Amino acid sequence: MAQTGGGPARGLVRAAVEAIRAALRSGARTPVPAPTANPTPEPRDGGGAGGYAGDAADVPDLHYAPYADDRADPGEIVWAWVPFEEDHTQGKDRPVLVVGRRDGHLLALMLTSKDHDRDAADEARHGRHWIDIGAGAWDRQHRPSEVRVDRVLQLDPAAVRREGATLDRERFDQVAAAVRRVTRGR
Repeated sequence: MAQTGGGPARGLVRAAVEAIRAALRSGARTPVPAPTANPTPEPRDGGGAGGYAGDAADVPDLHYAPYADDRADPGEIVWAWVPFEEDHTQGKDRPVLVVGRRDGHLLALMLTSKDHDRDAADEARHGRHWIDIGAGAWDRQHRPSEVRVDRVLQLDPAAVRREGATLDRERFDQVAAAVRRVTRGR
Protein backbone atom coordinates (compact mmCIF):
# COMPACT_ATOMS: atom_id res chain seq x y z
CA MET A 1 0.00 0.00 0.00
CA ALA A 2 1.47 3.36 -1.04
CA GLN A 3 1.72 6.12 1.51
CA THR A 4 0.68 9.61 0.62
CA GLY A 5 1.94 12.91 1.94
CA GLY A 6 5.57 11.86 2.44
CA GLY A 7 5.18 9.00 4.92
CA PRO A 8 5.36 8.91 8.69
CA ALA A 9 8.51 11.07 8.96
CA ARG A 10 6.81 13.94 7.17
CA GLY A 11 3.87 13.60 9.54
CA LEU A 12 6.17 13.86 12.55
CA VAL A 13 7.83 16.96 11.12
CA ARG A 14 4.44 18.52 10.42
CA ALA A 15 3.31 17.79 14.00
CA ALA A 16 6.50 19.31 15.41
CA VAL A 17 6.10 22.46 13.30
CA GLU A 18 2.51 22.82 14.46
CA ALA A 19 3.54 22.40 18.11
CA ILE A 20 6.18 25.13 17.71
CA ARG A 21 3.68 27.45 16.04
CA ALA A 22 1.17 26.84 18.85
CA ALA A 23 3.83 27.58 21.48
CA LEU A 24 4.82 30.80 19.72
CA ARG A 25 1.18 31.88 19.44
CA SER A 26 0.77 31.33 23.20
CA GLY A 27 3.73 33.61 23.89
CA ALA A 28 6.08 30.86 25.09
CA ARG A 29 9.75 31.73 25.01
CA THR A 30 11.98 29.27 23.24
CA PRO A 31 15.75 29.33 23.49
CA VAL A 32 17.52 29.90 20.21
CA PRO A 33 20.68 27.81 19.85
CA ALA A 34 23.85 29.55 18.77
CA PRO A 35 24.58 29.01 15.08
CA THR A 36 27.21 26.38 14.54
CA ALA A 37 28.53 24.24 11.73
CA ASN A 38 28.42 21.24 14.07
CA PRO A 39 25.18 21.49 16.07
CA THR A 40 25.10 20.05 19.57
CA PRO A 41 23.17 16.78 19.60
CA GLU A 42 20.47 16.29 22.18
CA PRO A 43 21.55 14.04 25.04
CA ARG A 44 20.47 10.47 24.27
CA ASP A 45 20.49 8.89 27.68
CA GLY A 46 17.46 10.47 29.29
CA GLY A 47 18.37 11.56 32.77
CA GLY A 48 16.59 14.58 34.21
CA ALA A 49 14.41 17.19 32.57
CA GLY A 50 15.22 17.78 28.93
CA GLY A 51 17.72 14.92 28.84
CA TYR A 52 20.03 16.41 31.48
CA ALA A 53 21.19 13.92 34.13
CA GLY A 54 21.27 16.64 36.77
CA ASP A 55 24.04 18.22 38.79
CA ALA A 56 26.30 15.90 40.80
CA ALA A 57 25.26 16.01 44.45
CA ASP A 58 28.59 14.83 45.81
CA VAL A 59 32.28 15.55 45.40
CA PRO A 60 33.34 13.49 42.41
CA ASP A 61 36.67 11.78 41.91
CA LEU A 62 38.61 14.52 40.11
CA HIS A 63 41.50 13.44 37.95
CA TYR A 64 43.70 14.87 35.22
CA ALA A 65 43.92 12.71 32.10
CA PRO A 66 43.93 14.72 28.86
CA TYR A 67 44.57 12.69 25.74
CA ALA A 68 44.94 14.08 22.21
CA ASP A 69 41.97 12.45 20.50
CA ASP A 70 38.44 13.47 19.58
CA ARG A 71 36.96 12.58 22.99
CA ALA A 72 36.53 14.96 25.90
CA ASP A 73 38.89 13.97 28.70
CA PRO A 74 39.50 15.27 32.23
CA GLY A 75 41.74 18.32 32.03
CA GLU A 76 40.33 19.49 28.70
CA ILE A 77 38.09 22.47 28.10
CA VAL A 78 35.37 21.69 25.60
CA TRP A 79 32.18 23.37 24.41
CA ALA A 80 28.81 21.86 25.26
CA TRP A 81 25.22 22.83 25.94
CA VAL A 82 24.91 23.64 29.66
CA PRO A 83 21.47 23.76 31.30
CA PHE A 84 20.54 26.72 33.44
CA GLU A 85 20.53 25.93 37.15
CA GLU A 86 16.98 27.16 37.68
CA ASP A 87 15.51 25.41 34.60
CA HIS A 88 17.32 22.40 33.17
CA THR A 89 15.16 22.48 30.03
CA GLN A 90 16.89 25.71 28.96
CA GLY A 91 20.55 26.55 28.72
CA LYS A 92 23.31 27.79 26.49
CA ASP A 93 26.41 26.64 24.67
CA ARG A 94 29.50 27.39 26.73
CA PRO A 95 32.99 26.16 27.59
CA VAL A 96 33.30 23.60 30.37
CA LEU A 97 36.30 22.04 32.09
CA VAL A 98 35.99 18.25 32.16
CA VAL A 99 37.06 16.99 35.60
CA GLY A 100 36.05 13.33 35.47
CA ARG A 101 33.68 10.64 34.23
CA ARG A 102 30.93 8.72 35.99
CA ASP A 103 28.23 6.31 34.80
CA GLY A 104 28.72 7.24 31.15
CA HIS A 105 28.61 11.00 31.82
CA LEU A 106 31.25 13.67 31.70
CA LEU A 107 31.68 15.57 34.95
CA ALA A 108 32.35 19.20 34.11
CA LEU A 109 32.54 22.73 35.49
CA MET A 110 31.28 25.72 33.55
CA LEU A 111 33.52 28.62 32.53
CA THR A 112 32.74 32.28 32.08
CA SER A 113 34.66 35.30 30.87
CA LYS A 114 32.68 37.47 33.29
CA ASP A 115 34.80 38.75 36.17
CA HIS A 116 33.17 37.63 39.42
CA ASP A 117 35.89 39.14 41.61
CA ARG A 118 33.84 42.33 41.82
CA ASP A 119 30.70 40.53 43.04
CA ALA A 120 32.34 37.60 44.88
CA ALA A 121 30.53 38.29 48.17
CA ASP A 122 27.14 38.37 46.46
CA GLU A 123 27.94 35.24 44.45
CA ALA A 124 29.05 33.41 47.61
CA ARG A 125 25.88 34.49 49.42
CA HIS A 126 23.95 32.68 46.67
CA GLY A 127 26.22 29.62 46.92
CA ARG A 128 28.19 30.32 43.74
CA HIS A 129 31.98 30.15 43.91
CA TRP A 130 34.39 30.99 41.09
CA ILE A 131 38.15 30.84 40.68
CA ASP A 132 40.34 32.48 38.07
CA ILE A 133 42.13 30.25 35.57
CA GLY A 134 43.44 32.93 33.23
CA ALA A 135 43.24 33.00 29.45
CA GLY A 136 43.60 30.17 27.00
CA ALA A 137 42.85 28.81 23.55
CA TRP A 138 39.29 27.86 24.58
CA ASP A 139 38.33 31.54 24.12
CA ARG A 140 38.94 32.94 20.65
CA GLN A 141 39.48 36.42 22.13
CA HIS A 142 41.83 35.04 24.82
CA ARG A 143 39.87 36.72 27.61
CA PRO A 144 40.62 35.66 31.20
CA SER A 145 38.19 33.00 32.42
CA GLU A 146 36.76 31.84 35.70
CA VAL A 147 35.51 28.36 36.61
CA ARG A 148 32.48 27.78 38.80
CA VAL A 149 33.58 25.22 41.39
CA ASP A 150 30.37 24.62 43.36
CA ARG A 151 28.26 23.14 40.53
CA VAL A 152 29.43 19.88 38.95
CA LEU A 153 27.56 19.15 35.74
CA GLN A 154 26.85 15.64 34.48
CA LEU A 155 26.87 15.87 30.69
CA ASP A 156 26.32 13.36 27.92
CA PRO A 157 29.61 13.00 26.01
CA ALA A 158 27.60 13.25 22.78
CA ALA A 159 26.64 16.81 23.80
CA VAL A 160 30.23 18.02 23.39
CA ARG A 161 30.34 20.27 20.35
CA ARG A 162 34.06 20.93 20.03
CA GLU A 163 37.32 20.82 21.90
CA GLY A 164 38.81 24.11 23.06
CA ALA A 165 42.10 23.42 24.81
CA THR A 166 43.88 21.49 27.52
CA LEU A 167 44.28 23.17 30.89
CA ASP A 168 47.74 22.73 32.38
CA ARG A 169 48.14 20.40 35.36
CA GLU A 170 48.92 23.14 37.89
CA ARG A 171 45.73 25.10 37.13
CA PHE A 172 43.68 21.88 37.03
CA ASP A 173 44.96 20.93 40.50
CA GLN A 174 44.01 24.39 41.81
CA VAL A 175 40.48 23.94 40.41
CA ALA A 176 40.20 20.43 41.88
CA ALA A 177 41.30 21.69 45.32
CA ALA A 178 38.69 24.47 45.17
CA VAL A 179 35.95 22.01 44.19
CA ARG A 180 36.82 19.77 47.15
CA ARG A 181 36.98 22.75 49.52
CA VAL A 182 33.66 24.24 48.42
CA THR A 183 31.67 21.02 48.07
CA ARG A 184 33.00 19.33 51.24
CA GLY A 185 30.32 21.05 53.35
CA ARG A 186 27.37 19.70 51.39
